[in-house]
Amino acid sequence: MIILKIYHDGREWIIEGDSLKISAPTIEEIDTSLKQELKKRGILREGSVLKIRMQYDISKIPPWIRQYSQHYFDRVLEIRA
Repeated sequence: MIILKIYHDGREWIIEGDSLKISAPTIEEIDTSLKQELKKRGILREGSVLKIRMQYDISKIPPWIRQYSQHYFDRVLEIRA
């Protein structure tokens, strides 16, 4: 399983971790770009399945509201080549 951080900078969604950083305006575009990048790096090979865990980076949430939301969201993405 690959674990990445995800957050929104006010304009785009950003995922990063393990020398990888991808940004896009929508979650769907993030997923597509991630799949392409993993194929390009040879991590995702034909016939394989990868699980990607995206944990929301709570340090991006303003401190005054963190007490009301323990996390924004986490997601698990399963990518098939």
